[in-house]
Amino acid sequence: MNEELQQFKADFFKALAHPLRIRILEVLAEGEKSVNEIQSLLHSEGSAVSQQLSVLKAKNIVTGTKIGNRVIYSLRDPMIIELLQVARQIFNNHLVDTISMLDKFNESEKE
Repeated sequence: MNEELQQFKADFFKALAHPLRIRILEVLAEGEKSVNEIQSLLHSEGSAVSQQLSVLKAKNIVTGTKIGNRVIYSLRDPMIIELLQVARQIFNNHLVDTISMLDKFNESEKE
């Protein structure tokens, strides 16, 4: 695989590697929002939201459009929604495997 593509992927996933950024993307998956709307929905400080939006914008994951004195943010690529859904499915698969392993462990302890 091409080194530039590998670097792009690594940088892309680094940009996603923060819980607040993931939460912001999940909110934006529902539609475009202003910083104040995101802040309110996430019950988070404006400075923290703004800082994480800056990271996402710098990596071209979200876009910001200035309307009057507000900036409205949206996902740059709607496939981000699919990526988040796949990540959730992977998490659920791991969780199911873990529960199954614990069930087997508990059964063997009873014997």
